[in-house]
Amino acid sequence: MFTGIVTDIGKVVEVTGSAERRLRIRTGYEVDSIAIGSSIACSGICLTVTDIGPDWFGALASEETVSKTSISGWEAGSFVNLERALRVGDELGGHFVTGHVDGMLCLKKSLNAGSSVEMTFNIKAWARPYLAAKGSIALDGVSFTVNKVDETSFSINVIPHTQQVTTLGKLRAGAMVNVEVDMLARYLEVAYGTMNRVGFNGK
Repeated sequence: MFTGIVTDIGKVVEVTGSAERRLRIRTGYEVDSIAIGSSIACSGICLTVTDIGPDWFGALASEETVSKTSISGWEAGSFVNLERALRVGDELGGHFVTGHVDGMLCLKKSLNAGSSVEMTFNIKAWARPYLAAKGSIALDGVSFTVNKVDETSFSINVIPHTQQVTTLGKLRAGAMVNVEVDMLARYLEVAYGTMNRVGFNGK
C-alpha cells in the first residue's frame, strides 16, 4: 500500500528481457534499509525487490505488468518516480494507492496556470466510470485531485513542488502515463454494476 507521495526519483540502469523484464534501478534510498521481498512503487507500479546493490535495487516485472504499463518502454537512463511502502504510523499525505496499475493514458496538452501547470489527459473507455471532479487518481505513482472531467478528457494541476520532485515536470504532450484509479471509485463502480445486474431496487 502507498499514498502517491513520491520520495525519490530513480534511474533505470539496466533492463534485460522482453516479455518479462528484469530491472536495476539506482536510488537515493539507504539500500541497507531495503529488504529483499519488500515492495517499492516505481512510477506507480508495485514491484517486489529481488536483489540490492551499493546504490540500486533489482526487480522483476511479469509479462502482465509489462503489457499493461510503461515498463515496456523503459531503458537504461529512464527516470522513474519511487515510493516505499506505507508503514503503520506514516503520514497519509495523498490517497490510498495499491500500485496495481489499471492501464495507461495519454497527455493531451499542458498549459501554464499561474505557477502551476494544468495537464489534460485523454480518457479511454475503461477509465471513464472512475473519474469525477475532485476525485483522486494516481498518475505515474503521483497522487492528484481531478480538476475537471468531460466525455473525452480530464485535467489535473501540477504545482511547482511536484514538478521538481517527480518526473511529471518533464512530461510532454503525447507521453503515456501509468494510471491507477481511486480505490473507492473502483469498488463503488463494482457494487453499482452488480446491483444493476441483479435488479436491485433499493427495497
